[in-house]
Amino acid sequence: MWGKVPILKAINKVPGGLMVVFLLLGCLTNTFAPESLMIGSFTTELFKRGALPLIGVLLFCSGAQITIKTAGVALWKGMVLNTSKVLLGVVVALAVGKIFGQHATWLGITPLAFISAMSNSNGGLYAALAQRYGDESDIGALAVISSNDGPFFEMAFMSGAGLANIPWITLLAVVIPILVGMLLGNLDDDIRKFLAPGVMISIPFFAFPLGAGLNLNQIVNAGLPGVILGLFTLVFTGVGSYFVYKWLVPKSVRRGAAVGAAVGTTAGNAAATPAAFAAVDPSFASYAGVATIQVSASIVITAILCPILVDFLSRWERKKAGLSADIASESIGEIGDKL
Repeated sequence: MWGKVPILKAINKVPGGLMVVFLLLGCLTNTFAPESLMIGSFTTELFKRGALPLIGVLLFCSGAQITIKTAGVALWKGMVLNTSKVLLGVVVALAVGKIFGQHATWLGITPLAFISAMSNSNGGLYAALAQRYGDESDIGALAVISSNDGPFFEMAFMSGAGLANIPWITLLAVVIPILVGMLLGNLDDDIRKFLAPGVMISIPFFAFPLGAGLNLNQIVNAGLPGVILGLFTLVFTGVGSYFVYKWLVPKSVRRGAAVGAAVGTTAGNAAATPAAFAAVDPSFASYAGVATIQVSASIVITAILCPILVDFLSRWERKKAGLSADIASESIGEIGDKL
């Protein structure tokens, strides 16, 4: 007779386990058996293409947990983290460009690769980590943080003029699930409670297809500069944003400051930023290919390591405060009740 296997407990022992374990499984599957994800029907739609609708479910359920009194807090947190992420990434790129030259390299990395990887964050990963280590207002902050999605800020700072625009409809599309969930949750407390478990349940289901969009070969092809770029993005923008969040967001409106490091990632679409630069400025054309490979490596590295960084910071903070260092010791139900 089959015995019980404590799968969920084992996953929760891994830092950011619900996100990291399933993301890694998706990445490994896409690396070594990509054809298994493309057999069609429900399998392909769930395990290969299901990330966006399931992130939408997370945003909707999270929005339902945001009360009117916490909406302003979510806006402030979003502004703090988005500004920190973009400016920290831009400062590094501009410093390298100013010191070594616009098309020169530092540690084998051009300013183009630095700014493409460092000022653009993975919204889906942030939402999952915010759910685990933050509160409902941290998740709601994604409405603002998503504005760094695309090359707008990078082009604006690098060129000194707006060479690209983020369509307003794109930002609206991110905000609508949050707003609709928020409306229903404020109208009916029972709906808020009903949707609360959906926040955590959706995480492994969108983590796997997110991972299925990554490939470990990207790290190999990028070489050491790609690894350095990923680590630099993680440490400089992740740890940097952690301290900015800790300084600018009052203790009274945050569960912990560790969630500030959740923006220390590179978004999947950041790999297209070097090509976007080359399209508007031909002088970047000869550097775009290498930059794209390096940015792709940063996407994979930060997606794997950022949850570990956030978990480490959370444990460190909780230990200093005399609390249980293991946030995973809280049950899913307890976390849902807190939301």
